[in-house]
Amino acid sequence: MNVVLVEPEIPQNTGNVARTCACTGATLHLVEPMGFRLTQRNLARAGCDYWDQVEIVKWACADEFLEAHGGDELHLFTGQARRLFTEVSYGANAFLLFGRESRGLDQELIDRFAASCVRIPMRDGLRSLNLSNAAAIGLYEALRQNGFSHLA
Repeated sequence: MNVVLVEPEIPQNTGNVARTCACTGATLHLVEPMGFRLTQRNLARAGCDYWDQVEIVKWACADEFLEAHGGDELHLFTGQARRLFTEVSYGANAFLLFGRESRGLDQELIDRFAASCVRIPMRDGLRSLNLSNAAAIGLYEALRQNGFSHLA
């Protein structure tokens, strides 16, 4: 399973997602530019002591990531989608994409992969869930559908 953070801005959120990936065995993909550097200081400030337990793949930009994985099973999490994240099937090697904290995924990406967009339901009038919470919700549904394989 793969979690993809496209241009994350807040190191603490990325740290929380990294911890979730470490605990589940998911690979974390970080698409630049990011709002912070992956320095030891920022990692420590993110409060995650599991960085050595998670596989991290960095991408220079979204185009580079899509060049490598655009034909793979992608699920883009966006409030613009009609389909709920629970209404799709997730393969064991699915890529779950989440956008930046301030404005989510770029519209061009949403339009390009409209058939792969899903949303997490929430009350009207509220902008979004916290990035790390949304990633955990999506990842655990995908893992549930795959029988929590490799987890105790």
